[in-house]
Amino acid sequence: MKTIRVCCGTGCLANGSAKVAEEFERLTAGTDISVECDIKRTGCNGFCENGPLVTILPDEISYYHVKVSDVKDILEKTIENGELVQKLLYKNDKGEYVKSQDENPFYAPQMKIALRNIGKISPAHIEDYIESGGYEGLKKALSMTPEEIIDEIDASGLRGRGGAGFPTGRKWRTALGYDNFPKYVACNGDEGDPGAFMDRSILEGDPHSVIEGLAICALAIGSEQGYLYIRDEYNLAVKNVKKALADAEAAGFIGDDICGTGRKLHLEVVRGGGAFVCGESTALMQSIEGKVGEPRAKYIRSVQRGLWNQPTVLNNVETLANVPYIISHGGAEFASVGTEKSKGTKVFALVGKVQRTGLVEVPMGTTLRELIFNIGGGLKGGRPFKAVQTGGPSGGCIPESMLDLPVDFDTLKEYGAMMGSGGMIVMDDRSCMVDVARYYVNFLCGESCGKCTPCREGLKQMLEILTDICEGRGTMEDLDLLEALGETMIDCSLCALGKSAPNPVLTTLKYFRDEYEAHILEHRCPAGVCKELTTFRIDPEACRGCTACARACPAGAISGSVKQPHSIDVSKCISCGSCRETCRFNAVMTEGRQEK
Repeated sequence: MKTIRVCCGTGCLANGSAKVAEEFERLTAGTDISVECDIKRTGCNGFCENGPLVTILPDEISYYHVKVSDVKDILEKTIENGELVQKLLYKNDKGEYVKSQDENPFYAPQMKIALRNIGKISPAHIEDYIESGGYEGLKKALSMTPEEIIDEIDASGLRGRGGAGFPTGRKWRTALGYDNFPKYVACNGDEGDPGAFMDRSILEGDPHSVIEGLAICALAIGSEQGYLYIRDEYNLAVKNVKKALADAEAAGFIGDDICGTGRKLHLEVVRGGGAFVCGESTALMQSIEGKVGEPRAKYIRSVQRGLWNQPTVLNNVETLANVPYIISHGGAEFASVGTEKSKGTKVFALVGKVQRTGLVEVPMGTTLRELIFNIGGGLKGGRPFKAVQTGGPSGGCIPESMLDLPVDFDTLKEYGAMMGSGGMIVMDDRSCMVDVARYYVNFLCGESCGKCTPCREGLKQMLEILTDICEGRGTMEDLDLLEALGETMIDCSLCALGKSAPNPVLTTLKYFRDEYEAHILEHRCPAGVCKELTTFRIDPEACRGCTACARACPAGAISGSVKQPHSIDVSKCISCGSCRETCRFNAVMTEGRQEK
């Protein structure tokens, strides 16, 4: 029997994969197809920009950009006759068509542990998860003492994948040491970083791995109640997790009698309201309790007093997805991957100006160059690399000179950046680093809860200064003030949002100070992004007169005849950059501010 997997993650669904799956189901339900087929709707395959993705087993054939109109061809040619539909195969960097994911340069270098089941199983069917080895870790944990479970997690070297990198075994052991009951376990699925979708994909595509991880954690600390806190915008994740919880309880893996042992664990979903600050542990717990999501001082840890002032262990989605694998395969096997202090693998959302974007899982210690240029295929259009922003809005911007840094918890931190939860945004030479810093500060300014003055007022002042610089009103003294504000916020803010918020500003000041100085001293944006400091010109020698720029210009500022050099009327130009993005001949040039 053939198995046809259709990716039904959020990205592929947006491109019509549900209709593709329906067409497969409709045509295989008839009598025209002689080969028996099982149609499986899976979670995200990771290569989202090439969806909808269809994989055929046991032939290991992967098709991309599949449309409803392609389904009949796939069934007639591939399923019945074993022929490849070449137009649906992926073309590698050498221009060769590749058949399987193992030959695809995006997938081949990856090593999947947290994402081990995604794209392979149906999240709606618990049987798929069980067939892939699911709940074996829980069964094994039921025969172990809490100390033995935690010893295995300790041996694995697992650190929290939510950003802080705190040793998971140490957190669990601390909670075990408190005798006051009840104790609680919680899953942080409030993923709010721009460009990040790691946790979302796991919750949508493999919810049982998170449930099993949370159940093992509950056994380790002696908890009978847990919560999965999922941001409200993740509708598919909420739907799939709720279905998985009901199926797990019906199968006896959670509930009043776990696997017939008499142990209890009840889990429920709590939907977050979309506040970025609720990704912080104490703010998240406040939200679960029905209060305003605000952090508290950390002189008392959540493992001692968390939910309702009781011992509580909170773990990130990806962290929990690793736990069943560790218990089933042993901590030593997990620890054999990665670096000395950062064990295992890490999932990244590789996005931005890179050719191959998507969800990537690699061993800890993989370099930025490997991620961006080997897996990601380098930058779009062959443009020069400028920077990569890691760790979400509170992360740092890393220049080209640091591309060979290994990506792990400690190395990036040494250079003022952070791995964070795994967001990775690639930028080319047309990205303005001052504007990038302003973008993230503006985001954080809106997401600050406002409880503490350093974060609330510091972010506002930073935003005002960065706006002045981007609009041509900046002074050199502003740069010293930005650094002083950043240091104060790091030292005095209440929670990690405020303490890490200056990172985009401080790293861009450190590694791209020349761009700040160009804005201030030359009234020029080198990247041609800041409108008030940019004038566009067309190089008559490079222009081919293709008229693409004139057709793209929303202001009607470009004139010229076909096959003749064009020109821009500066008085009409709104400096939107559409002409430069459209031009295939690099004929559009940027200059500093001019009177219009």
